[in-house]
Amino acid sequence: MVTVNRVQTGLRIEGRLLKVLKGLAEYLDMPLGELVEGIVLHAFDGSAPFGQPTLDKIAQLKQVYDLELTAADAHRLLEQDG
Repeated sequence: MVTVNRVQTGLRIEGRLLKVLKGLAEYLDMPLGELVEGIVLHAFDGSAPFGQPTLDKIAQLKQVYDLELTAADAHRLLEQDG
C-alpha cells in the first residue's frame, strides 16, 4: 500500500460520461475517485486500465446511458448554453 494525500476538487465532466463512470465504479465496488485515479495512472503509464470483461461492461453502460462519445471526440466537445 502507498500512502497518499487526496484533495477534494470540483470537476466538470460530460453528464452521460459521469453516469457511465459511476455505474462502472458501482460494478467494480470502488469509489468513483479511486476508479478515476486508476484510469489516469494507467494512462500516464501508457497502459490500458481495463481487461475485456470490464470493457464489455463499459459497452453495456454506454448503451444504457446513450453515450456515443469516443476518444476521437476528446478536446472537441462544445458545451450547450444554459
